[in-house]
Amino acid sequence: VLALTEKIRVVGEKILASSGKEVDFASALQSCEEAGGTLATPRNKEENEAILGIVKQYNRYAYLGIKEGETKGQFLYINGSPLNYTNWHQYEPNGKGTEKCVEMYTDGSWNDKKCNLYRLTICEF
Repeated sequence: VLALTEKIRVVGEKILASSGKEVDFASALQSCEEAGGTLATPRNKEENEAILGIVKQYNRYAYLGIKEGETKGQFLYINGSPLNYTNWHQYEPNGKGTEKCVEMYTDGSWNDKKCNLYRLTICEF
């Protein structure tokens, strides 16, 4: 149990957890769903800070549960609903349809990125 202490965080109604593994977006989403959750998705500043805590702990960028929709430059939650909170890095998103996934930097800001790169997997339950 002690080994999990640093790897699990509770924020509001959510539990965040990371195995420390780095995989592509599809694999990250699949592993979270197989565990009964989904990719960590910050819906407010408090949740963004909690996810950032795990990102900083591993010192690795992490995929978020956000993807670009049918409209270029329009990002949505994995479930298809519009974002109600964003924390884009300056001049982001800038992929214009070529970068459909979103990663969190080690400062908590977001960047649109290709989905085939290996990023830290953080799940929410």
